Amino acid sequence: MVQWRQRALAGLCCRCIISASKGLSTVFFFGHWSWVGQMGLRSESDGASGRPRSRLLWWVKRGLLAVCVIYVSVPFMMRLFPDIIKHLVYSHRVSVPFFVNLSQPADLYLNHTVNMYLKSEQGISLGVWHTIPESQWKEAQGKDLEWYQDSLGAGIPIIIYLHGNGGTRVATNTAVKLIEQGIVVDGVIIEGAYTNIRQGGAHHPFAWFYWKFPGFEYFFLDTMAENNIIFPNDENLKRMRSRLLILHAEDDHIVPIHMAQQLYEIAQSAQNSENQVKMIPFAGSLGYHHNGLYKDPHLPGIIREFVHTLAP
Repeated sequence: MVQWRQRALAGLCCRCIISASKGLSTVFFFGHWSWVGQMGLRSESDGASGRPRSRLLWWVKRGLLAVCVIYVSVPFMMRLFPDIIKHLVYSHRVSVPFFVNLSQPADLYLNHTVNMYLKSEQGISLGVWHTIPESQWKEAQGKDLEWYQDSLGAGIPIIIYLHGNGGTRVATNTAVKLIEQGIVVDGVIIEGAYTNIRQGGAHHPFAWFYWKFPGFEYFFLDTMAENNIIFPNDENLKRMRSRLLILHAEDDHIVPIHMAQQLYEIAQSAQNSENQVKMIPFAGSLGYHHNGLYKDPHLPGIIREFVHTLAP
C-alpha cells in the first residue's frame, strides 16, 4: 500500500513539473493532497498587465496637464478678451428653463400675461412679461397686445419684477435712473444683494478656484471695473429716497449677510429714517442659502405688508 502511494505521488509530481515547464498553471487534487505548478507564469502575467497600466498612467498625466493649462489660461483669457467675462456675468445667452419658448407665457401656465419687447437707447431688445392685476382679469378676456400696453397707463400701481440672474444687481440702479427722469419710485425690494460687484465677486463660487491665484484682482476684479461692470448698490442707496426692504438669508454662501447689513446701514444713514428702511434676515437653520427664500411660507405676507405701506 505504501509502495503504491509513493508511485502515485511520483507520477503526479512528474505531471506537475511537465505542465509547469510549458508555462501553464496546473493544480492537481488527489484525496487530501494537492500540487500547484506555476513555473514561467509570473513573467508572462506581469507583461500583460503592465501595458494597460502604463497606458492608463499616460492618460492620467495628460489629463492633469490639460486641467493645469486650462486653469492657468482662464485668467489671461479674461484679461485679453473681456467680452468673455461679460457673458459670464450677464448670462444673457443662457435661457432657463431650456427648450421653452419664453415668448409664450401661457405655455408656463401664466394666465392673463402677455410677452412684449422693449428697446433701449442702445438698441438692445428686452423681452418682458406683463401680467395684469386680478381686478382686470374679466376685462382682459380676448384682448390684444395693444390693450395690455394701454392698461399700463390706467393709474393702477405697477410692480417691476427684475427676475432671475442679475435682478438685484440692477434694481437699485433702475430706481436711481427713474428718479433722475423725475419718475417717483415708491419702494424697492432687494434680495440677497451685495454691496458692489467687486466685493461680491470676491465671494462668488467661481472665485473660490482663483482667490489664491497671483493677480486675482488684476485679472478678474479690475477687468470687470474697466469694462463698467460695477453694480454699485452701496452708491445707489446713498441717492435713493424710496422705501427699501432688504431680504437676506443668514446662511447665504454666495453673498455673505454682512453685505446686507452694510447696505442697511448705508440706506438708513442716507435717508435718516428708520421707517424708510427695513431688513428681514432669515435664520440659517432654515437652509435657504442664496436662492431659497421663495420657500419661506411667510414671504408672501412680508411682501404684501411692505406693499401696503406704500399706499398713499
